[in-house]
Amino acid sequence: MTIASLADLSVQLRGPVIQPGDSGYDEARAVYNAMHDRRPAMIVRAKDVADVVAAIKFARGQSLLLAVRGGGHSVPGFGTCDDGMVLDLGGMNSVSVNTSDNTVRAEGGCTLGDLDHATHAYGLAVPGGTVSTTGLSGLTLGGGMGHLSRSCGLSCDNLVSAEVVTAAGDILTCDEDHHADLFWAIRGGGGNFGVVTSFKFNAFSIDTVYGGPTFFKIDGDVMRGYDSLITNMPEPFNALFAIVLAPPAPFVPQEWHNKPVMAVLTCWSGAAGEDASILQSVSELGEIVGQALWRMPYPEINTFFDDLLPHGLRHYWKANASQGFSDELIAEHLAHGPLVPNLESGLFLFPINGACHRTGPDDTAFANRHTKLSAVIAGTWHEAEHDAANTAWVKAYFEALKPWSEVGGYVNFMSGDDQDLTDASYGAKLRRLKEIKAVYDPDNFFRVNQNIAPGRSTD
Repeated sequence: MTIASLADLSVQLRGPVIQPGDSGYDEARAVYNAMHDRRPAMIVRAKDVADVVAAIKFARGQSLLLAVRGGGHSVPGFGTCDDGMVLDLGGMNSVSVNTSDNTVRAEGGCTLGDLDHATHAYGLAVPGGTVSTTGLSGLTLGGGMGHLSRSCGLSCDNLVSAEVVTAAGDILTCDEDHHADLFWAIRGGGGNFGVVTSFKFNAFSIDTVYGGPTFFKIDGDVMRGYDSLITNMPEPFNALFAIVLAPPAPFVPQEWHNKPVMAVLTCWSGAAGEDASILQSVSELGEIVGQALWRMPYPEINTFFDDLLPHGLRHYWKANASQGFSDELIAEHLAHGPLVPNLESGLFLFPINGACHRTGPDDTAFANRHTKLSAVIAGTWHEAEHDAANTAWVKAYFEALKPWSEVGGYVNFMSGDDQDLTDASYGAKLRRLKEIKAVYDPDNFFRVNQNIAPGRSTD
């Protein structure tokens, strides 16, 4: 890579190129998970689609490894690399709302918070995740589950079209009628097929929701009751289940602070007149340690974890999926969940039934759609000296659940050492994904991800 070639790149870009030794380099290379302290040769902060095209062509021409960063929230560290190029889309974060058909167009660098802020002004919401700093791009490409999944489906289920820059630098618009194979693949297949520079979503008339956390004493019957709720309640009822340490919140008695508890984080997007009934149904699950439910603007519920999980902590996650709680599965949760090592860590379960099941299992690339619960064992901590203890808790918990769980899990919840699980998760869809990869990225240029290698139908 010569000075002349870098000068040629800079002329083609509206955004800056940041290199080692430049002011702000260390800040620009930092990502959400502090375990990934990598030093890219350059960071291109794209301002528009033309910048993305120029960066991709330059990286290919110089044989540079490319890491694509949306929100920089990737726990496996896929938004950075050593010695290659980081293509940072963070400056491409505009959102436009079309109230004539309730659709929303968002650029590839948007966070969930950017999307919520723009849509809420119109009384609309797009199904997303649960942390406002999450990058919309990675969220959607992996699937996108959150507080509206049971009522509205996954983020990828509500994708209408997308603009994608391929490995060849071509700008394609894909939807059900144009490049339909690519459109199928990016709805669950991750960042394997190109850089998505904008998304167009369907939005829903959701202004406020009723929700908040309820903490219970550890009891297997709470899990059974939760399973019943997410099976039988109307679809506007969504609730995440967790085994965590009780936070030092004002509605939690001090003697319970930092003690293991079960938690149900409720989000009711239905009529306000049903709020009291929702409160009663949740409260009957078990012995309550602390509870705080109220009616709030929808974007607020996506900020509950923000202060607890700022950028710069250390993370290690494992994922699986299940059809519900067998007695054997509950026994393993009761054995390993209460050993949660710190306030930031926990076992979290996301329901993916209801509206998620109205999309056919083969209609998108999203894996494990036939299941009911998607689990992440999330280890999160502050200091490098605690790496071994925290990763050991995650791995032991994960191994204990394996015999009673489905094969694979949600790709956005997997760690960098889960490539074998990525392949297993897609199952019969993997061959089709490999074939599509061979069409749009035959050289596996986009490989800093939960990778799908290109293949042919004879593989």
